[in-house]
Order: sequence, then structure tokens, then C-alpha cells
Amino acid sequence: MKTNIDSAFLKSKDGQRAQDILRRCVHCGFCNATCPTYQELSDERDGPRGRIYLIKQMLEGNEVTEKTQRHLDRCLTCRNCETTCPSGVKYAELLDIGRNHIESRVSRSPKEKLLRYALTRIFPHSGLVRFGVILVRPFQFLLPQSLRKKSPKQQFKHSKRDELLPNPPEARIMIGFKGCVQQALTPNTLQAARDVMRHLGIQLITIKNETCCGAMNAHLSEHQRATKQAKQNIDAWWPHIEKGAEAIVISASGCGISIKEYPALLRNEQDYMEKAAHIAALAKDLSDVLAEEDLSQLPLKQSNERAAVHCPCSLQHGIDRKDNLYKTLSQLEVVQTETHENHLCCGSAGAYSLLQPELSQKLLKRKLDALQGDNPDVIVTANIGCQLHLASESAVPVKHWIELLAERLAPDDESSV
Repeated sequence: MKTNIDSAFLKSKDGQRAQDILRRCVHCGFCNATCPTYQELSDERDGPRGRIYLIKQMLEGNEVTEKTQRHLDRCLTCRNCETTCPSGVKYAELLDIGRNHIESRVSRSPKEKLLRYALTRIFPHSGLVRFGVILVRPFQFLLPQSLRKKSPKQQFKHSKRDELLPNPPEARIMIGFKGCVQQALTPNTLQAARDVMRHLGIQLITIKNETCCGAMNAHLSEHQRATKQAKQNIDAWWPHIEKGAEAIVISASGCGISIKEYPALLRNEQDYMEKAAHIAALAKDLSDVLAEEDLSQLPLKQSNERAAVHCPCSLQHGIDRKDNLYKTLSQLEVVQTETHENHLCCGSAGAYSLLQPELSQKLLKRKLDALQGDNPDVIVTANIGCQLHLASESAVPVKHWIELLAERLAPDDESSV
């Protein structure tokens, strides 16, 4: 693709990077064939190829309008197009550059500004999310339907069970990333990971000064806030890494891709570039960790429960680790039901379901039809956002896949016999 990017912007690192990405695109349109929003809306501007042209025109100095902003906003950033692209176009990176560029040029309505402000100031803080859920629980009937349905159907409690169970002698140490929304709404996910990994000789520790991974701010064009969060996490993890922590284990795949992209996020932070690269190398999805372990050590009870597996976009298109999830569940003899359209997004996509509720609901219905066609007893996934979104309309329970394994662990007195 030929480009003529504005000379002033081209002097910046973002301008140079955008030009490199744009010039890889060969206009083939394969990306549109797997784009969820293009399939729903049949509008070239709501597919990756069309959005690439919109960004190109904007960076070349052409007029930017609310219509351009709307088409970029409608993108889920699911990265399905990147998996499909034969030219290796880094579309998500280009989209972030385009969104940041347009944000200062096209004003949003007061309602949009307020919603985006609330999302970036509340959701990245687990304490505020937890407090908000407790505060509004008696008044849920007053909430918009989209928010009311996303509220967990049960109130999870923070268990101290892991403190009562002994860790194996000379246990290997790994850092368990708590996350923000997951820590507040489904703390049992990390607890389940602790229970399972203890049987594998791994102690999963948590770090007090850790914060949000930065994904929410990064995707809503709050670059400085995302950078600050990334640096705070690196500072919190680094002493434990120096003491020998083997990995940063992430049970929310959306957070995983964000942490793995810290080198790109911090490319202008000289003091953090080397550390960010090391952090990205240590960051592992929970399924990656289990794929490297001898799972015969797990004292699992047999179960006839049939599970439909939903592999989040962040895991299969972002981190590209979907095989480990399916293989791990197969190795542990989890009965998996037949599903279809596994490559398509469920419509959660971080804050997308709140910012684009109508389109998100269409994608959710399509995904649930694809998951529930073989009558599963449960749906399992690997990301908190997908879990809450699917559960809002699912006819069967939805949980994190590690919870399914933890529920099948034999009691300690049985496993030691």
C-alpha cells in the first residue's frame, strides 16, 4: 500500500510505525471474511481493510469526522484478522495509533465522555469494582439491563483456604496475576488455580502492590494511564523475579496479551524497556503453564459433565495459544461438546459490550448458539470478560476452565492414600 503520511506525524515513532504497518497491506480482503463486525454489518468500513483505509486517509491529513470515529469504535480488537492476514499486518497496533490520533481531533458527546471516564477510572481498580457491586446490589433493578445482566449471579467470597493448605516442600514459585475485575468479581478463579498448581509442586503467590494490566486504558486511548500501570506492575513484580519467581501466571487471557505487549507500550520508556521485555517473556497464560507440567499428578475424580469450550480471542488470536487449552482439557479427560464458529468473538471485548451494546448482543447470541448446540452441561472459558458476558444470557452455567478442574480434585485425604 502506497502512503503519503503527514510529514510532521511521520517524524514521530507512531508515524513511522504506522507507515511500516500500512505498507504491508496488499488489499486482499481476506481479513473481512473472518471479521465479526463486517459479517454482521456488511459495511466495508466496518471491516479491517476498510478501517485501514480510514486510518491511512486520516494520517495523510484528510478530513476526520465522527463517522470515521464510529467505524473505528465498532472494532472489537479481536485480532481475528491478524490470524487470517497472509501479509502479517499488525492491525491492532495500527488501530491503537489511529484511535489515539483521532481522539484529540473529534470531540465526543458528554455522555460518551462520562462513560469512558468512568470505565477508565473505576474498572481498573478492584477495590472500587468490589465496592460498587456491593453498593448497587440492592438496587440492581435500577441499573441498565446491560449492566444488570453482567453482575455475577452469586456473590463470591475471598477464601483463605490456600493459607490453610501446606505447599509442597521446595515448591517452585510463580506470581499469580490477580487482575482488577477478576479479583473483584470472581476471586475463586485464582483460588482454583492455586489449588490445582499446589498438586503440581507450584506455589502461586500474589503481589500486594500490583495494579490493573493497563488494557482498559490502552484501548480507550488513555495511553499515559496505561503506561503508568505497566510500570507499577513491573516495579511490584521485579523484586520477586530477582528472587527466582519462574513465571507470571495469568488466568485472564485479556490481561495476558496486554502484559505480553508491555515492550511495545513502554518502547519510549528507556528505564523500563529491558525489564518490559523480560516481563513479557515470563508472562504465561495458565494453560501454557499446565501444558508444560506432568498432569498425571493431579488427583482428579471422574465426571460425566460435558463442557463447551470457549477460547477467547485474546488467547487464540492475540497470544496464539488455543492449542494448549484444548490439549490440556483433553489430557485431563474433560468431555468437550461439539461447537462451531470458534474463531468468532463473543462480543465482550473489554469495555466493548458497554460501549457498543446493540452489536455486542448480536455477537453474544450468535456465540451462545454456537456453543450450546450440542447441549453442554457447562461452558468454560479463559477470560473474565467473556465469562461474565456469556453468563448474562447463557442457559447453562459459565465458569473459568480452571474452576472445573479444581472442582474435580479429590480431597487431600483421598489423594494421599
